[in-house]
Amino acid sequence: MALTDAPTRFGARFALVVLGVSFYFVGLGIVAPVLPHYVEDVLGGGGVEVGIVVGAFALSAALLRSASGRIGDARGRRVLVVGGCLLAGLSVLGYGLDGVVVLILLRLLTGAGEAAVFVGAATTAQDMAPATRRGQAASLFSIAVYGGLAIGPAIGEWLYHAHGASTVWAVAGALCLLAAVIGLSTPTIVAGAPPQRSEGRRRFLHPAAVRFGFVLACGGLGYAGFASFLPLYVKHLGMSGAGPIFVEYAALILSVRIVGSRLPDVLGTRRGPLLALALQAVGLAAMSLWATELGLWVATVPYAIGVSLLYPSLFPAVVDAAPEHERSHAIASFTMFFDLAQGLGAPVLGVVVAVTSERWAFLAAGIASAVGWWLLRSMAVPAGSTAVATFPAEQGE
Repeated sequence: MALTDAPTRFGARFALVVLGVSFYFVGLGIVAPVLPHYVEDVLGGGGVEVGIVVGAFALSAALLRSASGRIGDARGRRVLVVGGCLLAGLSVLGYGLDGVVVLILLRLLTGAGEAAVFVGAATTAQDMAPATRRGQAASLFSIAVYGGLAIGPAIGEWLYHAHGASTVWAVAGALCLLAAVIGLSTPTIVAGAPPQRSEGRRRFLHPAAVRFGFVLACGGLGYAGFASFLPLYVKHLGMSGAGPIFVEYAALILSVRIVGSRLPDVLGTRRGPLLALALQAVGLAAMSLWATELGLWVATVPYAIGVSLLYPSLFPAVVDAAPEHERSHAIASFTMFFDLAQGLGAPVLGVVVAVTSERWAFLAAGIASAVGWWLLRSMAVPAGSTAVATFPAEQGE
């Protein structure tokens, strides 16, 4: 398949890509609520150690995004999907090896696999989508991500309490390896010959992704706090576990992205992200200030809806602004900012937790979403356009 063969609808192979990657994200979802408990209860760590273990995954994923994008543009998307699932699965199987340091190193390897899987699969989904429905493609593809978040955490908590951490690592690793097998069906996408390469140095970040990436990072900091400290926060609220909240969160995102899959294309790259960031800021602030079980259930609603809109509203602008032969690089650069938000955000919020408590980490993340809202307001983006934005200081240059 070549990128010049423009699709006119979503086909069966698009659905197969989503299905295959769903198994991978279910595996990651199983691990998510167990890691904080494992670090505290088994390895004897505290808030800082939890933040580092959770964030190490995203940090290595961020650092290797660009390299994964170049491989995807040069060698095709299939090698990224299959190789990444294999690396992630094998590393998760080793999580039971003793010690925080060993676990951090294995999380770095899992993050390397994540860099490849996400770039390969997300780029394939865009390659196979009609040009006028790329926001919808991002929404539908994200069903794999949040389907895993809807199913995985509840399974992970049940496995952990019923059978222990070793069973959690075995099941999660096996699902990642199953995703590698399904990934063999990923189409071989050929971008075509790039124009003559200039003699300048290779860019680590694609320029089409940088400004929108900063906005994504501000919004992504919220999930760093949500994923890392929700399992610990619910203990103080007298709840038995975080699984039901993770299910609520992911079910809301799936509902919005399935029923409202055209919303990102309708709202555009200005109104959509502004609405998303405002909802995230409100939800995270409510989690902190309304510190009850009911407050957590209610606050998760605006937060989840905001998350559901942010990524697919920003994504089409990056894809449309990048040349076809650099599409994987642009997507890799854009998604790297989310990984940086997780890799750096989780330890930073861990310090907030160590000094205060989990609830104030949510407030700090809400402030970051508000900063992202302000940044986007400062960028020149037509309301219904996917043009690359510029900050005011750069207009007219």
